[in-house]
Amino acid sequence: MLYTILLQAADAAAPSAGGAGWMNMIMIIAIIAIFYFFMIAPQRKREKKIKEFHDALKKGDKVITIGGIHGTIRDIKDDTVILEVTDGVRITVNKSSISM
Repeated sequence: MLYTILLQAADAAAPSAGGAGWMNMIMIIAIIAIFYFFMIAPQRKREKKIKEFHDALKKGDKVITIGGIHGTIRDIKDDTVILEVTDGVRITVNKSSISM
């Protein structure tokens, strides 16, 4: 008797399970969209801004490295920069180590 009642309850619930599948799919897509707009898009904007900053560096600019070294740019190569820390003291650092 109990088995028959459980089977009838399962049959009654079966048609609504198809609708729940679509709702789950919509929720997953919504979560992916939210993740993109709050995590990925701002990161891309930040990376673009940093790249523009590094491309705009020129001789004579006063900069600070990520490590906290203050200096003046004396020469720029492809991905390196020669900084003059004090009179006659020059160091070579990567462009990526210069902070904004």
